[in-house]
Amino acid sequence: MNPLVLIPARMAATRLPNKPLADIGGKPMIVRAWEAAAASGLPAAVAAGDMEIVQAVEAAGGRAVLTDPDLPSGSDRIRAALDAIDPNGAHDVVINLQGDMPFADPTISRLCADLMAREPSCDIATLVAPEAGPEDRANPDVVKAVLALDETGRSGRALYFTRSTLYGDGPVWRHVGVYGYRRAALEAFCAAPPSPLERREKLEQLRALEMGLNIWAAVIDEAPLSVDNPADLEAARKLA
Repeated sequence: MNPLVLIPARMAATRLPNKPLADIGGKPMIVRAWEAAAASGLPAAVAAGDMEIVQAVEAAGGRAVLTDPDLPSGSDRIRAALDAIDPNGAHDVVINLQGDMPFADPTISRLCADLMAREPSCDIATLVAPEAGPEDRANPDVVKAVLALDETGRSGRALYFTRSTLYGDGPVWRHVGVYGYRRAALEAFCAAPPSPLERREKLEQLRALEMGLNIWAAVIDEAPLSVDNPADLEAARKLA
């Protein structure tokens, strides 16, 4: 396989406007995300919806591609960037790393690529982590993954994703929004309209499951900090 890491980013965030350029320890958040991606050893670039993001990444020595700011999702943005960077299809796998995870472990991009290499049936790879506490179970902002774990207990096929409270005893896996796509799966996913379950739960990964694509998840020990609101930003600044 020949993976490429792409980080979608745009300025028009509802809960935290201009989020990609938020200063964290003297660096824009998107620059920290790009640095984490580059540290994986895989080629990495930012799929930017705004010229300000391109300029910030390039000023730090990174690569960024300007995409249509009106694209509806991060998946559409990385597909547009992939077509611009690699029109001849040399990269058969693309890792979608989130731009609001400034301290993501560089190994998580490799985890997704390794999972696809190990599981030929895996069209899309993603990550899960144990719940942070019992409060996660009833929190609709915490997306839960229902998995059929393999014998190692460290990866498994995803059966469903939900915002609802899960019934019964057993581990609750918190979904971490990092994805690895085989190129054909990404193209098929972006070409398909939003599905009924996707619209119901407001989770685009359910479109893939309704299409019959196989999603596998690797288990990590702890979810990386995701900056979604001003409180998260303050927490990130304390870590810088």
